[in-house]
Amino acid sequence: MNIIEKTDDEILSIATPLWAHLVENSNAGQYGEFVKNFSRSLVQGLNEIEVGKQFARSELTRNLADDPDFLGIIRRGEHVTVLYRQRSTSQKGEWLGRLVLGYEGEEVKIFGASIF
Repeated sequence: MNIIEKTDDEILSIATPLWAHLVENSNAGQYGEFVKNFSRSLVQGLNEIEVGKQFARSELTRNLADDPDFLGIIRRGEHVTVLYRQRSTSQKGEWLGRLVLGYEGEEVKIFGASIF
């Protein structure tokens, strides 16, 4: 199955809890839980020490608000990119949250996640 064949509502019902899980575990600095739903290729490309440093140093990644606004979905190839307006509990302003989803075997996994 290709995730781009799903409706926006179906994709959003998958993406929303995955994004909430990322926000929760980013705020808690829980690396192991944070990467729980990542694809194998994404986990292999991450450096646990560097990600841990980011959690420790970044005020933003430890203070994400738990009420993002869904902005849209972009379909490309075998992945979808779900976009969120993300806020911080400690900093004024808005950030763009990006979640890339696709199938790894029979399971939907995260192939990319970032905040700009």
